[in-house]
This record gives sequence, C-alpha cells and structure tokens, in this order.
Amino acid sequence: MHVTGTVPPPAPDQRETPAAPGGNRHARRFGLPVATALVMGNIIGGGIFLLPASVAPFGTISLLAFGVLTVGAVALALVFGRLAARDPRTGGPYVYAREAFGDFAGFLAAWAYWITTWVSNAALAVAAVGYLDVLIPVNDHRWTACLAALVIQWLPALANFAGTRWVGAVQVVSTVLKFVPLLLVAVGGLFFFDPGNLGPFNASGGSGIGAVSAAAAILLFSYLGVESAAVSAGEVKNPRRTVGRATVIGTAGAALVYLLGTLSVFGTVAHDRLVDSAAPFSDAVNAMFGGAWGGWAVAIAALVSMTGCLNGWTLLSAQTPYAAARDGLFPAAFARKRRGVPTVGVGVTVVLASLLTVYNYTSGSAKVFEVLVLVTTFTATVPYLLATAAQLFHLVSGQRERVNRARLVRDAVIASVAAAFSLWLVAGAGYAAVYQGVLFLFAGVLVHAVMAARRQRSPRGDRSSG
Repeated sequence: MHVTGTVPPPAPDQRETPAAPGGNRHARRFGLPVATALVMGNIIGGGIFLLPASVAPFGTISLLAFGVLTVGAVALALVFGRLAARDPRTGGPYVYAREAFGDFAGFLAAWAYWITTWVSNAALAVAAVGYLDVLIPVNDHRWTACLAALVIQWLPALANFAGTRWVGAVQVVSTVLKFVPLLLVAVGGLFFFDPGNLGPFNASGGSGIGAVSAAAAILLFSYLGVESAAVSAGEVKNPRRTVGRATVIGTAGAALVYLLGTLSVFGTVAHDRLVDSAAPFSDAVNAMFGGAWGGWAVAIAALVSMTGCLNGWTLLSAQTPYAAARDGLFPAAFARKRRGVPTVGVGVTVVLASLLTVYNYTSGSAKVFEVLVLVTTFTATVPYLLATAAQLFHLVSGQRERVNRARLVRDAVIASVAAAFSLWLVAGAGYAAVYQGVLFLFAGVLVHAVMAARRQRSPRGDRSSG
C-alpha cells in the first residue's frame, strides 16, 4: 500500500528507462534548448495572434493584467522546478500529487491533465483551419475543412511516432520559425509606436480593479503549458537542474513575447480599429510596412505556431498516462514505449481528438465544442492545484528536505502565489465550465475504481518496471 508522505520517491533509475542515446538513434534526451522550446512552444499556441484584439476593449490597463499574471505563472514555474528537482520522473503533476497524497490524488491529476490535452489538441487543429483558409480555401465545404483539421492533427502525431529525436527537432524548428514574425511585430513595432493609437487607459467603463480582473480572465489561459518540461522530465538530460531552468526561462520568454507583442500592436493599430480586428498582427504589419501581405505572413506564422504547439502537446498527452500506467493507475497499454515515445498514448490521444473534431464538423454547431474547450481550462487547473499543494505539503511537513529558514519562507511564498494563481484559473473558467468539468472528473472516479480493483487482484501490485 502506498504510504502518503513518508516513503521517499524511488531513484530515477528504478522508475525510468533512459532514452539510451547510443541504443536507439530515434530516441534522444532533451537538453536545455529543446526543453525550453517545449515550454515556450506549448504556452504560445495560436491564441497570441488574436490576443491584442481580445483585451483591447479594456484599454491599456490590460497590460497591468499581463504583469499580474506573469508573476503568478513564473511562481508556478518555480514550483514545478523545485518539485522536479525533488522527483525528476516523467509525469510532472501526476508524480508530485501521487507521491505526496497517494494514488487517488495522482490519478485525478493524470486523468484531468489527459482530458485537457486531447480536447485542446482538437480545438487547436480546428482553429488552425481558420488560418489555413487564408492561404488555401478549405472552409467553403464542411468536409474539406474537417479533412484539413485531421491532417493538421496527424502530422505532429507522426513526428511523435518517429521518436523523441524528431519531436525535439520539430519543436525547435517550429519555435524558431514562429518567433521570427512575432518578434518582428513585438520589437519592430516599437519603432513605429504611436501613443495616439493607444486609446483610453481604462475603456471598460467600470472600476480599474474590475477591468484588470476581466482582462485577466481572458489572458489567464494563455499561460497554460508551464508544466511542459516537468511532464517530460524523464526525457530531459539532467532533469533535476534542467527542468527548473527550462520552465522558468520558457515561461518568462513567453510572457515577454506576449507583453511586447500586445504593446506593439496597441501602438501601431488605432484603438477603435483594434477592438473589431479579426487579425490584429496582420493589421500591425500592414500599418508598419504598408501593403496587404500581413494577412499571409501572420497566417503562415500561426500555422507554424499551432503545428509546433500540437507537436509538443501530443507528446505531453501521452507522458502523463504513461507514468500513471507504470503505477497501475491507467491501462497497461499506455506504458508501452517505442523510440522514447509512449506510442499507445499518442495513438489513443490523436484518435480521440480526431473523433471530437469530426463531431464538431458534423454537428453543425460550434457551441458544444466551445463548451468542451472551456471545460479543459478547468481540468488543467486540477493538476496545477495538486502540484502546488504537494509543494506546500513538503515545506510544512519538513519531511522532504532540510532548508534554512529564509529559503523555507521564500519557497512557501512562491508556492502560495502559485496556488492563488491556480485558483484564479478556476474562477476564470466560469461556473458552467467548473460544473461540467467536475462531471468529467467524476467519470474518472469510476475508471479509478476499476483500475484499483485490478491492482488489488494482481499479485505484482504496484509495478515499478517498464
């Protein structure tokens, strides 16, 4: 039986089989650059290309919301770094929750995170079709658009099937390619900055605090993905050191791009036009250099961004079930690996996302799909809260490490800020999303009951080998 909070985690070599760089040329452990690209690439998907227009109705006060959220996201990144240094196994929040609170908490973290990944992958692919339509008309027919969305999902899945070496290569290339146009606007826009375009500081008509909170509710979900390096810790070189550095650098880098990009768009596109803009970065490029080629440039950048994001999220969608399956909390098939990648997890995830995508196009209504996407914003916070709770547990109990008082206070403050940030994410998801997200979690309770019964019958008990 798992004894909560009293047994130190097994050594990494007891639980993880390294990617064996010399044994498989398709499997390769991630260094700091790839791990950082994974974090940045997963945080920055396609939403950044619409973000300035989304917060423009609140005025430039929304930039304050960016600052507040960045503090919370970096605090969460620091917590993941500290937890990964303590327990550098694949699975991230799942591993931390299970080690601190037992099997049930670990399962909830894994289940909630898995739901988040495959539903979000479907949403990302459908959104990418909108940008593809700028380059190639695909939205004129429902099935053409559906086929395009499926292709966009399966290409990153094929990269994952090819092995971690290809996953890392795609992630680095896509991250570099998508940051070129983003930095062009973020940095270049400062040279074309016109304060007259900013509009009112608070355009919401309400109080300043209300405006910051309302803008933050929109921006909150732009920071999902800070856990990316921690979830893939088993595939990272020297994870005790690398995961924390990659998480903080990646989160801070993404926040900087968000902030500079939004500020530049605010200063290059007139406020009254930005509020109604469907492509704010395109409008910014056109305002900076003239012409109408901005739409094409941004569409290409968005497609590259979303493909890279799907590549990283597809890997993450398989890593947490893989870790849970090794402990007997998910079906054993999820623990199978080829070329450093949990291929069964990748396959199941892309099939479920594909079915949801087909349903989205056949239903004729995007409302159901949008509700499911909102639910994932709640399910993503479950592993965040459990991870920060695990860090607070270790700090308060004092069983995991001996630290001086100053370091203890510092880590406790950081963990508390991260916990507040996670709770803010829950509040921002809305009542309907929380209600339906809880139903998803309760469905997982039934799965856990079956898996727990099977583990109890098994003479092997808790599996510890791959």
